[in-house]
Amino acid sequence: MPPADVTFDARIIGDGRAGGALALALADAGWRVDGPHGRGHDLALATTGTRLLLLAVPDGAIRELAGALAPGDAVVAHVAGALGLDVLGPHSRVGSVHPLVALPGAELGARRLRGAWFATAGDPAVHEVVRALDGRAVEVADADRTTYHATAVVAANHLVGLLGQVERLAGSIGVPLEAYLDLARGALEDVAELGPVDALTGPVARGDRETVARHLAALPEDERTLYAMLAGAAERLVEQRDAVLGDPA
Repeated sequence: MPPADVTFDARIIGDGRAGGALALALADAGWRVDGPHGRGHDLALATTGTRLLLLAVPDGAIRELAGALAPGDAVVAHVAGALGLDVLGPHSRVGSVHPLVALPGAELGARRLRGAWFATAGDPAVHEVVRALDGRAVEVADADRTTYHATAVVAANHLVGLLGQVERLAGSIGVPLEAYLDLARGALEDVAELGPVDALTGPVARGDRETVARHLAALPEDERTLYAMLAGAAERLVEQRDAVLGDPA
């Protein structure tokens, strides 16, 4: 049972996009939320009067901030994707809860947190955050956190970078980016329904190396490397497919 003098369900340190989104989403879910506070908040009192203290500050600031916190009854947790629990230092109850969604702003981020996936570790109190937001939790061990976060970067940031290439190439021939977005959405839907191996279409999936070669010849030199690398990634999917089906070749 939490101490009788607990006033808040959660106190949030960090008034950036993640802290703001979590504060709005948890308050909307009926939680008593204190914050988000900037890092100038009175750290001597931060771990008192609340069940859960969420550190939503840049990764590089978490260890120092956790070390500056006076001991208290609150569970101290961070929302960083790439860090383990060791950065939370001397506190007896620690955890992490990382939302696997892009949070471009507080209001949009708060909406996206509803039903999101969360990577969790440590004290069971972090699962209360996931349940409050109707989310889905996946436990990620400290040893796997960096790989987990790198995968998140590939899934989101690198995908945006890839669509930047689509925009550049489309623009060079007078076609708007929007003309390709339905194609991209359809591919994502196919991956969700079928998995990457069965969702793959196009020249690599067909074994049409001549078309791939013509593509590379037509592209500007500074765009070829990325295309070739991703064609190689598609080849890996074909190899997986053929290993399952038994390639007669």
